[in-house]
Amino acid sequence: VQLQASGGGLVQAGGSLRLSCVASGFPFSNHAMGWFRQAPGKERDFVGVISWSGGSTYYADSVKGRFTISRDNAKNTMYLQMNSLKPEDTAVYYCAADRFRHYSGSPQGFNYWGQGTQVTVSS
Repeated sequence: VQLQASGGGLVQAGGSLRLSCVASGFPFSNHAMGWFRQAPGKERDFVGVISWSGGSTYYADSVKGRFTISRDNAKNTMYLQMNSLKPEDTAVYYCAADRFRHYSGSPQGFNYWGQGTQVTVSS
């Protein structure tokens, strides 16, 4: 099983970035997928999740209206479009696969995790 996140970088406040997560080794289209982030010295936080079909999404209040999760099951890829970025969005971003088709309701429900990609937002 592999989850490969990419697309991070340095951006100014107010800018945009698009992260990608390419999955392999498991039936991607059978799993809800999520994004999490961890800032230095802080715990890992939930960012958002998308159902197996892409038909439903759910976001943390801190990113609602600014971030959009999408997926392309034909490409085994999930995306995180981040707009209106703020310095507080600076973190390592991780993608993960939920054990169910819909969000299990907690990070403990995610059984596959990728390596992170660094996002840095300068003020």
